[in-house]
Amino acid sequence: MAGNQLAYIRWLLTRCVGEGVDIGELIETAAVDLLGSRLKTPLQIEQHLTLAFEEAYRIGDRPVTVQVVESILSRQLDDLEPRLTRHGYSVRSLADQFSVKPAEIRQFLRGELSGVRAQELTQQMQAAGLPL
Repeated sequence: MAGNQLAYIRWLLTRCVGEGVDIGELIETAAVDLLGSRLKTPLQIEQHLTLAFEEAYRIGDRPVTVQVVESILSRQLDDLEPRLTRHGYSVRSLADQFSVKPAEIRQFLRGELSGVRAQELTQQMQAAGLPL
């Protein structure tokens, strides 16, 4: 999917609209570009498109604008924990894999772990091939 988010969004929108309906009437090109640049997986894309259309409908905005998309995108979308979760690593699985307590993993993910210990865990995770 990497690098094909925009193509996927455009394909998805063309499959969902009626024949002869211009996608630009429903969502601005800049809004599509923003979604394509921030989202990584098909599930994220579908969820955020739905949220964007629902929010635009709720506030009576048509087409969906960049401002609407910005309002529904999570600020923590690219943080470490969501990124690891997208790759299938939960707090529990990380704790089991690296033989640490889940509380220590939570501290690491929030950036609250001491410098030396955080560096040790980072090195272990990088050696294991995790996408840090």
